[in-house]
Amino acid sequence: MFEINDQHVLVTGGSSGFGRHFARLLASHGAKVTIAARRAETLASVVAEITAAGGQVQSVVLDVTRADRIDDAMKQAEAGFGPIHSVVNNAGVAATKPALDQDERAWDSVVDTNLKGVWLVAQAAARRMIDNKVKGAIVNIASILGLRVAGAVAPYAISKAGVIQMTKALALEWARYGIRVNALAPGYFATELNDDFFASESGKALIKRIPLRRLGELGELDGPLLLLVSGAGSFMTGSVVAVDGGHLVSGL
Repeated sequence: MFEINDQHVLVTGGSSGFGRHFARLLASHGAKVTIAARRAETLASVVAEITAAGGQVQSVVLDVTRADRIDDAMKQAEAGFGPIHSVVNNAGVAATKPALDQDERAWDSVVDTNLKGVWLVAQAAARRMIDNKVKGAIVNIASILGLRVAGAVAPYAISKAGVIQMTKALALEWARYGIRVNALAPGYFATELNDDFFASESGKALIKRIPLRRLGELGELDGPLLLLVSGAGSFMTGSVVAVDGGHLVSGL
């Protein structure tokens, strides 16, 4: 049911964090994985790691905010592994400051990467899927902050809300081609980037507001991602799957 063996999956933002984890997961399940990010050197370490574990992986350098670079990157990816079957649209950034202190440059960086970048990659991938007669899957990585809000992350929350609405709009338009478009909305997960915050008093207070009273572990995203990428989710499109320990249903 969750078979993805020999499918070509493109993972953007694949050099670190969620993207790196997703790439390792997909390769371990037999997919041919193309990881994309802006820095070749960080991609190389992920390629080496997955290859050493016996996975099929390649990398392409890609800035998702540059429309003129995306199609070339996808051509390069398909030259190595054939037509793209699925995309994990994961590239994203954040800027943490109160809204009054966010400047235009920070806004542009967050919205261009998290919203425009997702749009451009999804559009380019869908065009190639249609040309190649592939009934594919696009999984946009959103966030529970696209459904509720927190302080000091206004551009991020706004961009992720846009990703969720985009997912639904594209699902509606592309269903006729057999392309499924869904969103995965993680809550707060333990990573090396947030260890210090969650060890602080503010971080501990946030964890107490999660009904399961803990952070998520990256492996707890595996099942939901495989559901959306594989045939197990063949009748799902326009869905938003939250993986958040119940955070969205916590009391106000």
